Amino acid sequence: MAADPATVITRFAPSPTGYLHIGGARTALFNYLFARHHGGKFLLRVEDTDRKRSSEDAIAAILDGMKWLGLNWDDDVVYQFSRAQRHIECAEQLLKEGKAYKCYASPEELDDMRTQARAEGRPARYDGRWRDRDPSEAPQGVNPVIRLKAPQSGETVIEDEVQGRVVVANEQLDDMILLRADGTPTYMLSVVVDDHDMGITHVIRGDDHLTNAFRQTQLFEALGWKAPKFAHIPLIHGQDGAKLSKRHGALGVSAYRDIGLLPEAICNYLLRLGWSHGDDEIISHSQAVEWFDLSGVGRGAARFDLAKLTNLNGHYIRQADDGMLFDLIEKDLRNNSETKISDIEEARVRAAMPAVKERAKTLVELREAVEIFIAKRPLVFEEKAAKLLHEDARAILKQLHDVLVGLEDWNAEVVEQSIRAFAKANELGFGKIAQPLRAALTGRTTSPGIFDLLVIYGRNESLARISDQMEG
Repeated sequence: MAADPATVITRFAPSPTGYLHIGGARTALFNYLFARHHGGKFLLRVEDTDRKRSSEDAIAAILDGMKWLGLNWDDDVVYQFSRAQRHIECAEQLLKEGKAYKCYASPEELDDMRTQARAEGRPARYDGRWRDRDPSEAPQGVNPVIRLKAPQSGETVIEDEVQGRVVVANEQLDDMILLRADGTPTYMLSVVVDDHDMGITHVIRGDDHLTNAFRQTQLFEALGWKAPKFAHIPLIHGQDGAKLSKRHGALGVSAYRDIGLLPEAICNYLLRLGWSHGDDEIISHSQAVEWFDLSGVGRGAARFDLAKLTNLNGHYIRQADDGMLFDLIEKDLRNNSETKISDIEEARVRAAMPAVKERAKTLVELREAVEIFIAKRPLVFEEKAAKLLHEDARAILKQLHDVLVGLEDWNAEVVEQSIRAFAKANELGFGKIAQPLRAALTGRTTSPGIFDLLVIYGRNESLARISDQMEG
C-alpha cells in the first residue's frame, strides 16, 4: 500500500486495566513499524475511561513494557478520560443537528426487546422506539441516553487493508449510544473523536474490532469527518487453535522479561506472527522498519509457540555482546550469591560468557550457567555429579593433578595436550577423565568444555578444586 510519508499517523490505544499482554504488544509493534516505515508518527493513547478498572499501576506497566520493547512513541501520551468534555461536545453537536436523539427507554424495556428478539430468532438490537418521538412524550425525572441516528437502509463499506472489502447492511446495525444516562461518553464516541483529533490515518488493530469499525465509520460520517483507513489483523491463537490465554504461555510483557527473554527476540517473534517477508525468520529492527507493510499481513490466525520464541531468544543471546549480557544478568547474579562476588570471580564470569551463551536460551539459563564461576569452595554437588566421583574416578583425578601441577604454561592448547596425552598413556577414554573432572571443578554434570573451564578458573583455583576431590 502506497502512503504519503507526511500523512501517516498510527496509534496504539490500550486500556489500562492490566499488563501489556502479548497480543497488545504485537498490535503496538505493527503500528510502530508501519509509521516508521512510512516516515510518519506513532502515537500512544491510554483509553482510561473505565475508571473502576483502570489503574496507575497498569498505566505504568504498559508504558514500561513499551519502552522495554523499544516501541518509542511520538508526542505526549494522550489520556482519553481527560478529553471527556470534548467527546460530550461532539455528541451535543450531533443532537443539535438532528443526527442524534434522546432515548428514554428504561432498562426493563430494553430487557423486553432482547427477550422478544431471542424468542423470534432475531439479533438483540435496540428497536429505535425513541428515534422519531416527540420530546414532549419524555417521562418526567428520567435521564435519557443520547443515541446516534444511524442510517437504516443501504450499506456501510470498509475497504480494509488486511481483510479486503467488508460490507454490512445498515439495517443490521442499531442506533448506538453516544452518551450514557449519567452524561458520560461511550467508548465508541471517544475513540472516533480522539482518532480524528489526533489525525490518525491508519487504525491497525485486532480483527475482534472489525464490527466496531462499521459503527465507527457511521459516526465519522455523521460528524462530517473522513474515516481513517482500517487494517484488522487476525488474533493470536495458542498451538491448539484456541484463543490465546495464560495456559498457552500468554503472559504480560514484563513476565517475559522476568523469564529472561530479550526484547529484540520478542519483537522479531511477534513480527513473524501473522506477517511474513519471504522466508526470512531472523529480522533485525532496521530490516523490520524497511520491509514492513500491511501487504505482508495474512488473514489467518497466527499461533503462539513459547518454545519457538525461546529458541529464537537463544539465537539473539548467541549474537549479543558479551559485556551487554553480563550487565543484564549482573544484578540477579549478585542477588543470588550468598557472598560478595570478588573481582576475580567477576572476571571469570566475563571470560566464560562466549562459551556459556552458546547453550543458553534465556538470561535465566545464562545466569544459572555462570554461577559455577562464583561458587565458593567447598562446592555443593548435584546428586549426579557426586556419583561420578567414585573411588576409581578420584584416583584418576589424583594422577591428573600430578600432571597438571607440573605444567609451565596454562592455556587451552597446553592443557588439552596434557590431558589427552595422559588419557592415551593410561589407555583411558576421554569421558573417563572429563566427567569426574567436570564434576570436581563445577559440582555439576553440564558446563562449558573442560579445557575452557580449566583456563577460566586458572591454575591455582583449578588445581585446588581437583585436590579437594582426590580423596573420598
